[in-house]
Amino acid sequence: MPQLFHRGMNTLARLSIVVGLLVAGGGLMIVLQFNRTPYVTQAFQPREQPVQFSHKHHVGDDGIDCRYCHTSVETAASAGLPATKTCMNCHSQLFANSPYLEIVRESWRTGQPIKWTKVHDLPDFAYFNHSIHVNKGVGCSTCHGRVDLMPLMWNEASLHMEWCLQCHRNPNAVLREQKDITNMEWVAPKDQDVKGAELAKKYNIQSKEVLTSCSTCHR
Repeated sequence: MPQLFHRGMNTLARLSIVVGLLVAGGGLMIVLQFNRTPYVTQAFQPREQPVQFSHKHHVGDDGIDCRYCHTSVETAASAGLPATKTCMNCHSQLFANSPYLEIVRESWRTGQPIKWTKVHDLPDFAYFNHSIHVNKGVGCSTCHGRVDLMPLMWNEASLHMEWCLQCHRNPNAVLREQKDITNMEWVAPKDQDVKGAELAKKYNIQSKEVLTSCSTCHR
């Protein structure tokens, strides 16, 4: 039987397989990288809120401590959102007649909570406890960024699992003293490796194997 294909077709066939694998791999890499972009994660994108509350003004300018509004951050899984009464503690006197704050006053009159838009919204299958992180030396700005510089709130982190694992694999790099937990200007000192190791022992931080175990975050 005569040869149907030229011998050079063998090379072309091999080349097509290699090109196909490169295209498939490249396409997969593009998809994975796209999944990390702010377009998907919404990182650095300010969220519209019923009242455009400025953390920069309240935290940065007025120096209000995070725990004044997020009262359960040290004792519960959720940091909590402030009740309207917390807002009215100040705004019954300050800007009391401002049209801008009518939504707050209406909530106070009716007893209906303000429907805030959640910014750091983890999926239901991921368990996160604020209190355990705060009490173990992980500061607010480590996860939330420089909130005191945000006119409107956004998330600086992707909130992907790989982002969480960066800390869980090496918690010493972010640990700080309890007095600095809400300090937005905190930066790791040059000897953070030494300080972090000391704090890990002081706060009884679990081993990397425990921290990276699936059941730690997926329950």
